[in-house]
Amino acid sequence: MKLTTAVLTAGAALSLTTAVVGAVRLRQEARHQTDRNEAVVARNQLDWLAQISTDAELAKLWVPEDMGVEEYMQLLKANQLICTLSLRDRLGFVRDGHLPFFAAMVMSSDVCRRYWHRFGGLRAQEAEGDERAERFTRALDHAARNFPQARPAAA
Repeated sequence: MKLTTAVLTAGAALSLTTAVVGAVRLRQEARHQTDRNEAVVARNQLDWLAQISTDAELAKLWVPEDMGVEEYMQLLKANQLICTLSLRDRLGFVRDGHLPFFAAMVMSSDVCRRYWHRFGGLRAQEAEGDERAERFTRALDHAARNFPQARPAAA
């Protein structure tokens, strides 16, 4: 092989490697930006839930007609907990296989089950088309449906 051919081949290989590394870096940066955006949007939602679930006057503006303000505020606190778990899941902080455990823990709370009974269908509609959100919603729905209605007495 001639020296010029070897130099051109090495240059092409270096250029290709640089392009691949650059593309991987851009993809990684886009993923990180998506994670940051999700965190910001979730923070806004959690801040809103914190306000409306603690301020009865504000809650009165949003309460469904067939529900009392106190009940609505309690359900919003449950939603806040579920949204926090959802964010952890979306950002990859819930390890594979642990979502059913966390969902069962959340649904061990009566107020979370009441929230899910009332608004779970809405959350399922919101999740449509988002594979991760659909998986999260299915896990919570499964936990809510399978929560024991009558707990055995302690021995």
